[in-house]
Amino acid sequence: MDAQGRGRADNIDPADQWVLNPNTGEYELRLTPSTPQSAVPRPRRSASRGAGASDVGKSTARSRTAAPPGRGTEVPDPEIPAPRRRRGVPEEPPPGRRGRRPEKKKSRAKKVLLWTGGTMAFVLVAAAGAGYLYIQHLNDNIQSSPDDGASTGGFNKDKAINVLVIGTDKRTGAGNKGYGDSGSVGHADTTILLHVSKDRTNATALSIPRDLITNIPDCPTTQPDGTTKVIPGTDGVRFNTSLGQDGRTPSCTMRTVTELTGITPDNFMVADFNAVKTLTTAVGGVDVCLAKDIKDPDSHLNLKKGTRHIEGETALAFVRTRHAVGFGGDLSRITLQQQFLSALMRKLNSNSTLTNPTKMVKVAEAATKALTVDSQLDSISKLKDLGLEMGKLNPKNLTFTTVPVLDNPAEKVKATVVLNETTAPTIFQMIKEDVSFTEVAAQKKAAKSKEAAAAAKRLEGTQSAASEVRVRILNGGAVAGSAQETLNWLQNDEGVTKSENAGNAPATLSRTTLEYAPDQADQARKLAKLMGLSGSAMKPGKSVTNSQGLPAMTLTLGKDFKGAGVSLTAATKVPDTVSTSTADKVECAK
Repeated sequence: MDAQGRGRADNIDPADQWVLNPNTGEYELRLTPSTPQSAVPRPRRSASRGAGASDVGKSTARSRTAAPPGRGTEVPDPEIPAPRRRRGVPEEPPPGRRGRRPEKKKSRAKKVLLWTGGTMAFVLVAAAGAGYLYIQHLNDNIQSSPDDGASTGGFNKDKAINVLVIGTDKRTGAGNKGYGDSGSVGHADTTILLHVSKDRTNATALSIPRDLITNIPDCPTTQPDGTTKVIPGTDGVRFNTSLGQDGRTPSCTMRTVTELTGITPDNFMVADFNAVKTLTTAVGGVDVCLAKDIKDPDSHLNLKKGTRHIEGETALAFVRTRHAVGFGGDLSRITLQQQFLSALMRKLNSNSTLTNPTKMVKVAEAATKALTVDSQLDSISKLKDLGLEMGKLNPKNLTFTTVPVLDNPAEKVKATVVLNETTAPTIFQMIKEDVSFTEVAAQKKAAKSKEAAAAAKRLEGTQSAASEVRVRILNGGAVAGSAQETLNWLQNDEGVTKSENAGNAPATLSRTTLEYAPDQADQARKLAKLMGLSGSAMKPGKSVTNSQGLPAMTLTLGKDFKGAGVSLTAATKVPDTVSTSTADKVECAK
């Protein structure tokens, strides 16, 4: 049927006729090219059944007489639908003159606005959607890259979320010739692992230094022709070569992060220099604080001390500078980047952004054009769902920190860093165990719960001598050989001579557990202390019979097992030597 005839009037929802104009932030009536559009809805005349588009603009009187009673079809006003006119009801005033609106129009208008409008934003990378006809346009903006099996398969609304945000030094797009290495293939210049807690009360943004010496694993990588090629791994190289170098893609950076931290990202997002420029311009700029004047000819930054409003090229120069701040290295630049992201998050969460449709549309355009996402996150619908989860965060509970590192002892001229083996494992374990870096009300409440109190009480009381501890060790998800490794350590280093390797457990466990009978509580407390087990890992139950026919406890090593002698109790506090900052606080660059 003719789209401008009866089919349009009878079958199309009024909302279909309205489109959000990204240049004005207003909804405009979608008409034929020959008909001028207006940002302000005007009353539409009724059209007789079967009438074409040319009939719509004719006088009301003519359209009324052109159709027999009961056969005319009213064309509803797209924003405030007019009720069917009854006999004896006065004619509406012509356009431009005031008239009374029927009371029904208010509720119908709200319904139409719900159909045609809506906004969303997500932290750090922010995107928005407004009007369902606009969704396909944003989908077309999105570029994606295969995750090559390096992710968890995508974030889950019922679990903690880990998103890897990668900023590359590749020169792409107009206006980027003054930044980065001209021949760069796009290394992982800035990398942040963003962890959002399961209950969405807190988050941690962990920066990974580009000059960190680490190992890069073998990386199965999808090629342009669809085939898969394994790019060989290499040890003792800079972290930033996990992307770009030797044809490595973001999925390889994912694998490198997993090997480094023990945390598998759910998704990744990659941005180039343009992302900073376009996003800050879209939100109208952000405010940053400088404790001193900064002039860096390499990054083109020239700002006086105090609070400064930056966007576009200046914002990019701010996150790129390093020689004029701190010790002049990459770690100092990471601090600036964290301050910038805090400012961006505050701006994105402010009413001046969230309640401004025009600004949100600009953010959506900028974000979808500037980002490359993994294949599990390649639509506005998926980005929206992720944004809604991240939107539950309070900036005061988003903590920025950096992987603890030390200067590379192998270098006379310090250019790279190595992992601080004393504090880094604690940071990784806290994130993996979903421990908040800030005090959250929900956690305080949980700590006082009956379950937590009962678990803590299991550790209280007397402990047996190590020589009296009788235990069978099973591997329930740890790496192969873990049970024997633990047995050797307990017998040779800790004096737990009445222990034995019982092989593999019948089921895989995510966490290590120790099951014991009531009369073995003293033994359980001793073994828990040696193993670094928490009270929640201790499971009162029953004993089993060991190979000698004697009662014994059962220690099942789960996926969380890190090796003999490594504590399995998650830290509840960030080490004092690790610096942190929260997104709600304004800190001045020094």
